[in-house]
Amino acid sequence: MRTSTRGSRRLAAFAVVAALTTGLLAGCADDAKDSSSNASDGGGNNAKGKITLTVGTFGVFGYKQAGLYDEYTKLHPNITIKENVTERNDVYYPKLLTRLQAGSGADDIQAIEVANITEVVQTQAAKFEDLGKADGVDKSKYLAWKWDQATTQDGKTIGLGTDIGPMALCYRKDLFEKAGLPTDREELSKAWAGDWNKYVALGEQYMKKAPSGTKFVDSASSVYNAVFAGATERYYDKSGEPTYEQSAGRKLAWDTAMKVATSDMSAKLKQFEKPWDQGYANGKFATVSCPAWMLGYIQEKSGDSGKGKWDVAAPPTAGNWGGAFIGVPSAGKNKAEAIKLATWLTAPEQQAKVFAKQASFPSTPGAYAGLKVAPATDEYFDKAPIAAIFGDAAKNIPSAVYGVKDQQIGTAIADIGILQVEQQGKSPTQGWDAAVKEIKDVLGQ
Repeated sequence: MRTSTRGSRRLAAFAVVAALTTGLLAGCADDAKDSSSNASDGGGNNAKGKITLTVGTFGVFGYKQAGLYDEYTKLHPNITIKENVTERNDVYYPKLLTRLQAGSGADDIQAIEVANITEVVQTQAAKFEDLGKADGVDKSKYLAWKWDQATTQDGKTIGLGTDIGPMALCYRKDLFEKAGLPTDREELSKAWAGDWNKYVALGEQYMKKAPSGTKFVDSASSVYNAVFAGATERYYDKSGEPTYEQSAGRKLAWDTAMKVATSDMSAKLKQFEKPWDQGYANGKFATVSCPAWMLGYIQEKSGDSGKGKWDVAAPPTAGNWGGAFIGVPSAGKNKAEAIKLATWLTAPEQQAKVFAKQASFPSTPGAYAGLKVAPATDEYFDKAPIAAIFGDAAKNIPSAVYGVKDQQIGTAIADIGILQVEQQGKSPTQGWDAAVKEIKDVLGQ
């Protein structure tokens, strides 16, 4: 969410972390803003019996924004909640792994990104509480595939699903109008339906009359992630073997992204870093690939200047980008209270409240029938039928296999391979070779 998303450290850090952990979680702040570096200092009890629970997240999860922390502390006056947010998951996750291995420093509740959940389940399950056994947790309330992603082979559930990432495309109506393009969401959805190449072709048309200082899309990586979100063949096969070089889904996403990276339609921004945030605020790009959790990010980073200018359309193909879980580390000092909070935050009623605030799409189908966005969100996105758009997308998300290093492989492709082509002028072949070299280092090959 964010990731996922919803600062950054080079991927070489993953190799170090893997060694430390005997070899986790973007629809999001730089290292200087990472308040989780002192996570363990915020927890514990004081002399008056008050308990401070710390919640470690990457990106905008929406709990604070939707007022859930305030609501919970009113219901439980002895509880104080402190949220520690790191903007990029590739910064957040290595730190989480290090703290889990050390047995100290983790927050009472820790978020886990979907691209890391397989690795956490397979290598870190012993360091988390079994939330499947928690009072008030009902497995039947969650999407079955979402529940299974966070459950070990022997039945231990180490995380409760927060949201999923059904895809859409968000676009600036004002910039489209200035470029002479259609602005109606239904007309646009039909224009690129079924083919990401049609979206790229619209980008070429946009650039012919682009408003001064603007580009069609934020980055080629954004396009890569959106196309890849609909892939059934990802980076691993069902047996757990890496297949990223042969994967049809990866190839289609890469080829589409290269059309953008080698053109003039990209703002060439690295997602979830400060220049990207500023690009939102300054109206530097007209479209962004938009899983449900991205809407909260757009509202936060575009601010009042973007109100009513952004709209939402159905994507060329359905897909799922991101989504997360929250778990309770076993080394925490306040496990019983943390489990209660995690259970409450992920209940259908609370997931519906987060959707109302920022459209993060629930992982609990029981919330779907009554989904409505808050008036501020409705106005911000020009009264787009957000629940219907993401609901339809969620129904068509393809089944896909995730592997232990999914996130690291994806980061290598986006932040090394694609960026070398987009920002350094390397050829697509050179960019791919650089990504593969990094991936092999991550996998220890």
